[in-house]
Amino acid sequence: MKPNAFSAIVFMTILAACVFSQPAQAQEYHDNVVIVLDASGSMRERMPDSPLTRMDAAKAALKDVLAKVPLSTQVGLLQFSAANVTQDWLYPLGPRNEQALLQAIDRPNPGRGTPLGAFLKKAADRLLEERALQFGYGTYRLLVVTDGEASDRHLVDKYIPDIISRGIIVDVIGVDMRTDHALARQAHSYRRANDPESLRTAVSEVFAEVSVSGSDAVEEDAFDIIAGLPVETAAAALQALAVADNHPIGSRPFNRARLEPTPSPVPDKSPPQPNNPPPPLPPGRSLPIVPIIIGALVLAFVIKSLFGGGRR
Repeated sequence: MKPNAFSAIVFMTILAACVFSQPAQAQEYHDNVVIVLDASGSMRERMPDSPLTRMDAAKAALKDVLAKVPLSTQVGLLQFSAANVTQDWLYPLGPRNEQALLQAIDRPNPGRGTPLGAFLKKAADRLLEERALQFGYGTYRLLVVTDGEASDRHLVDKYIPDIISRGIIVDVIGVDMRTDHALARQAHSYRRANDPESLRTAVSEVFAEVSVSGSDAVEEDAFDIIAGLPVETAAAALQALAVADNHPIGSRPFNRARLEPTPSPVPDKSPPQPNNPPPPLPPGRSLPIVPIIIGALVLAFVIKSLFGGGRR
């Protein structure tokens, strides 16, 4: 057997072991954007030199831009403080239904209060859930459209550093604000929108950045890079895809080691017990990756010895 063929067998065997050892698989990879729309009372004020209110201008901008965004981009719409709707998620993050999404944008009427911090966490948590399902592929953005400072500023200060540290891109559009929003100093991008046209342009620029790096290209490039790595490095890289930092914002990472039995420091001198089958893995647990990789390598070397051992 040729060396390159043998290497291919080793790599593909380890790839299969890593993938099938996970509790779930994502079938497709998408770019993902959650829009947090401010529906507080001040959004009913009119934009300068325009008959449109801030809310009407925001709705028009979102509908105009989203109609041109590829369906491969998943969009979720989260509102806070609307006077006429009780649910936070006007459109859940997931596959796009254009008619339902446009209707959802039209729904909220301005109410009161600006609990932005709590809704930043809610939006980011949903993006992290999706990233876990997609094994880290795709892009993950949080777009905030607001016209005022948060009433829960302490939560904004608490959650934003954590959100950004997880690799979620935060874009903020300040709608007809006299001064820049406090998030202008913390978010990845901040755009001022003092009239309906600049608001539409700001939304368009954010979604243009989403489409720059398509998820299909990211997926292909990632596996091309891994294919050129040594076997041990490739295995570690594949395993890392499933262990991204996707626990909820503001919480501590889940410690898988807590599920492992703690060995006793005292040697066990009791008589040998009959062999019993091991207990089933707790829900959500996957098989340990290291034994599977070792088994994969053993299998690969057996294949080599069977098919290539007699050739010189």
